[in-house]
Order: sequence, then C-alpha cells, then structure tokens
Amino acid sequence: MITRREFLDSLAVGAAGLAVGTAAKSYERILGSNDRLNFAVIGLNGRAYAHLTALKANKSAARISHVCDVDSNILKKFAERTQHEMGEAPAADKDFRAILEQKDVDAITIATPDHWHAPMAIAGLQAGKHIYVEKPCSHNPAEGEMLVEAQQKYGKLVQMGTQQRSSPHTIEVVEKIHQGLIGRPYDAKAWYSNVRKSIGIGQEVPAPPQLDWDLWQGPAPRRPYRDNVHPYNWHWLGIYGTGETLNNGTHEVDVCRWALGVDYPQRVTASGGRYHFKDDWQFYDTLVTSFEYRDAMLSWEGKSCQGMKFYGRDRGSAIMGTTGTVLVDRDGYEIYDLKGTKTNEFKVGGNTSSADLVGADSMTDAHFANFIAGIRTGENLNAPVAVGNVAVTMLQLSNIAWEVNRELHLDTKDGRIQNDPDAMKMWGREYEKGWAPHV
Repeated sequence: MITRREFLDSLAVGAAGLAVGTAAKSYERILGSNDRLNFAVIGLNGRAYAHLTALKANKSAARISHVCDVDSNILKKFAERTQHEMGEAPAADKDFRAILEQKDVDAITIATPDHWHAPMAIAGLQAGKHIYVEKPCSHNPAEGEMLVEAQQKYGKLVQMGTQQRSSPHTIEVVEKIHQGLIGRPYDAKAWYSNVRKSIGIGQEVPAPPQLDWDLWQGPAPRRPYRDNVHPYNWHWLGIYGTGETLNNGTHEVDVCRWALGVDYPQRVTASGGRYHFKDDWQFYDTLVTSFEYRDAMLSWEGKSCQGMKFYGRDRGSAIMGTTGTVLVDRDGYEIYDLKGTKTNEFKVGGNTSSADLVGADSMTDAHFANFIAGIRTGENLNAPVAVGNVAVTMLQLSNIAWEVNRELHLDTKDGRIQNDPDAMKMWGREYEKGWAPHV
C-alpha cells in the first residue's frame, strides 16, 4: 500500500489537468446539467446514517456511489442499508485513499473520528473533491487553519456539518435579531445535557479481525488497541477526540456567535472536571466555558452525565439583548420581553433529544441540499469551513484553557493565544510519521 505522502505527491503532479477537468464539470452543472453528483460517504458508524437520509432526500441531484469504513462489519451493514434506501449498490472500500483516486467521485462526506476530519478533508481537496465534513472540522486549531488554507488553495467547496445553519426557523430568527428584535444583543448562553454512561477501564487486547486498527489510527500516534475505544468512546480520549465541547457544543456556540455577530473573543476561560465517573474518560463531563468580547459575552455549559435541562431543553441557545431575549433550539424559537414574559413563539413540531447519536432530521437534509446547490449552481454555502472553523477553534481554545487551568488572552484576528507559549504549544499536535497533513 502506498503511503499517504506518496499518494498526495502523486496527486499534485496531475493537479493542473484535474483542475481544468473539474472546472469544466462545474460549468456544465451551472448551465443546468441534470447529471446527479456522485457522493462517497466515509466513516459509517452513527452520524453517517444521517448523511444517507439526507442524500436520499436529495436523490434527484445526488447518489451514493461509494462507501468507506475501516471496520468491515460496519462497512457491510451500511452498504446494505444504502442499497436498500437508494436503490443501487455502492462500491465499498476500507481505504479512503482508494476512494479519492476515483475520478467519478464528485464529493466526499466525512463522519469519521475527529482526528481524521481535517487530514482527510485536506487530502480530498487535493484530490479535487468537494467536502462535507462533520463538526468539528479539525482536531486542533492548527489543522483548522490548514483546512481553511487548503480550501482557498484548491478551490473546492467545504461545508461543515453545523446543520442548524440551514434550519429555516434559525435563519429567520437570527435575521430578526440582527434587525433589532431584542435591541442590541450582548449576552448568549448555550448548553447541553445528557446522561452518558461510564466507559469503564479498557484492557489492551488484539484488535478485532474486522477492524484495520492501523488505518483507524491514521494520523494519530500509534497506541495499542483497547477494548473500550471503538466505535464511539474515542470521543473522550484526547489523542482521537475533542470532548463534549466540540462533539456537541459546536452547534449551539456557533448559533450564539452567529446571533451576536462576533468572531474570535478577547479572552477564554474554562472550568470543570470529570466528576460523575472514574474511568478512562480523559475530558471533563461537566464544563462551563466563557468567551469575552469588548462589548459582549458568550458561554457554554456542558453536562455529559447529568440530564438536568435548562429552559426545559436538553440543548439550546439563549440570546439576550437590551429589549428582550430569544430562546432558540432545533425545534423552534421563543421570544421574551425584558421582564421575561413570552411574547411570541414558533414550533417545528419535533422534539430533539441529546441522546440521539444519529441526528437525521430536516435540517441535515436542508444542509446537504445547500451543499449540493453550491456545487451545481454556485449557491452560497450556509456553513463554509472558514465560518465554521471559528466556533471550532474557540472551543478548542476552551479545551486548552481547561488543560492549562488558566485564562487565555487571544488575538481577535485569528484566535492565536497571546503571551502564553506553554498554552500555545497545544495549538497543534504530534502526528504519526508520514501522516501529517500538508497544504
């Protein structure tokens, strides 16, 4: 098998010709071609089923031509489900590099563990593919910078999976906030509550025969296989995951930032710990983090193992201004006056649960529709990676503030940590030799 670097170097040789061919394809679509886009779905446990549902909802414009996962059992199950839902069998492969070599693949969707998001997205861009990448778009701030740079360099579209950006009622209420619905917004609170169980103490055992553990680790430094990591608990291990802030906080913090009209803050603080269980979980299960701006503030409170709701909701965002408050979540919004009296509301009709690990919904369908329209007709993306990466970087900085146990002062242009070289060492990460992404 070729190494990742050899593969990417070979792609670079043909980049000019590939760019011309892709531009011609894009031009055809803008002219109104009826050809459906070929999608490859990569990383097939959990959230990938929402990708399948969304692509089925957009079946007139897209098809799933390829599926990919390093676990052959997960791969087989998803391929069979895809054939049932889409009416045609996709090609299946365990190695995403083989997928990127396929010239007929127009776009890839990435629902892998977090440590793969940016390296795989960058490789996809270098292979001439459009990218839909789940949040967080990177494992660390340095990767986020690289991914934004790669998107600008290679010119393909990158949509981040913060699907509430494509929610009609959220778009509507944020526009109203910007038009003065609650006066000048200056304080936003986001939250998440769940009742996750302990992941226990894992044992070093041989990797199961259906799993390519080396390829699963990819860019991460090599570690022995432990029996409580795959397929989900990697979220809580720093070498692969990014904690609950990035796993779920990204969504609501992004909505708050959008509503307040702010980018990188001046200061970040974070306080919390692993209180509920004593196990292999390396991040906090309870965290309060605050982002301070010159004339506004934003906070997120996450409770991974304590299901007490705020405002009767597992998750949501409260935007407070000089004349009132907007409470918004995936199921609608409520408007309150300055004294806290409800004056208006809108309900979608659903009831989103934080325990849902797939999250197939109309917002995701709409988010994919927007991505497809961006490829076919040039429609502006609702969550281009340069926008999505701001909230991701903010929450990665929150993780760093928690790790070093002190307030961080930031450059508001790019989020870089100021006057704290020890904290700044955590801006990037160590990679397995030969797997470091490069633009």
